[in-house]
Amino acid sequence: MKTKKTLVIGASEKTERYANKAVRMLQDHDVPVLAFGNKAGQINDTKISTEFPSDQDIHSISLYLSAKNQNEYYDSIIELKPKRVIFNPGTENPAFEARLQENGIKPEVACTLVLLSTGVY
Repeated sequence: MKTKKTLVIGASEKTERYANKAVRMLQDHDVPVLAFGNKAGQINDTKISTEFPSDQDIHSISLYLSAKNQNEYYDSIIELKPKRVIFNPGTENPAFEARLQENGIKPEVACTLVLLSTGVY
């Protein structure tokens, strides 16, 4: 799993948030992880950045933003050229999913936590 560097969008220091749980579970599974959120902070050893990353070596993006809050990131996500974007529960967005497919990026409606806990991440 070490090759599947993952960007978590919607990260938060609040431990009850699923994005926070995802960052911690990715860390526990030794998956390199970047965290992006609207407030700077830290989750264990991972800094939450308020600047959208420009790293071109991201395999997966795990979304924790509602569909209406994803619009401003469409182009930035596509520019990263990830292999897949995981739409966690509550983030489903058919219009963006179609746009990702048009750009050769696999949209995956799934739960990062479940994918990791079942070994199919």
